Amino acid sequence: MAVSAALEREHQQIDAGLEAFLIDLRDGRVDAAGLSAALEGLRKHIYLEERILFPPIRQAGMAMPVAVMMTEHGEIWRTMDALVGLLPDGDTAALMAVSRLLLDQLAVHNSKEEQVIYRAADNGLEPDQAAAVTEFIETGLLPDSWECLEAG
Repeated sequence: MAVSAALEREHQQIDAGLEAFLIDLRDGRVDAAGLSAALEGLRKHIYLEERILFPPIRQAGMAMPVAVMMTEHGEIWRTMDALVGLLPDGDTAALMAVSRLLLDQLAVHNSKEEQVIYRAADNGLEPDQAAAVTEFIETGLLPDSWECLEAG
């Protein structure tokens, strides 16, 4: 499987988890465990990109697109933190609004990422670099307390 296909599949899985959370909210249920799983998947995905995928892409001459993706990761990360912060109150309207914001951010971000970064990955990664990406997707774990560079 191409690197882009594996990464795009992760985008779809993360989006599906967030959309399921929104459906539950519309039905009056706050599925904290479902949201946590979706956000954990998104955090792991961002880690994979920032620590494994982006460095060789940046070195191949795509520093500006990578910088844009990193900035957007920070915005997405802060939105995830805001969403988690709303869980204890269980305010479904606020949870719904921030969930929609996150999905909107992801739609814009993922579109650019898939068209630019992932195409570059398919065409420019060395075999060992591509293998590192796909191996992490299959078996990698998010390190404890890791935060994306632009989160702060």
